[in-house]
Amino acid sequence: MRSVGTKNTGPEIQLRKMLHRAGYRYRLHAKKLPGRPDLVFPGRHKVIFVHGCFWHGHGCGKGRAPKSKMEYWAPKLEANQARDARNIGDLSRLGWDALIVWQCELKEPVAVMQRVKKFLDHGANSDRHGTE
Repeated sequence: MRSVGTKNTGPEIQLRKMLHRAGYRYRLHAKKLPGRPDLVFPGRHKVIFVHGCFWHGHGCGKGRAPKSKMEYWAPKLEANQARDARNIGDLSRLGWDALIVWQCELKEPVAVMQRVKKFLDHGANSDRHGTE
């Protein structure tokens, strides 16, 4: 597990390329913000997290916990989800809007870009913490 990266993952790079092609500019992994968001849009006060479905407990097929060693995996994955919620709450209190893009969503890049553009180009988005 030590080899599992937290920055510059495949899904993150895929989204970064899509956003760059669309003309968006961003900062990466802001150390001063809670949770070190993957993409930071300082002028808009918005951040995007690109979450791996397994590690962050998404409800899709990739997000299921293993059936073996549940005494190990369950607390670990629950702690990740609690940390994610805490970081988004902290960001909100600091005046930042956050969007989560799930690894599995990137299979449909057009839909992801529509959601991300809506988030970035409009005011506070009702789906900003969306897990669809």
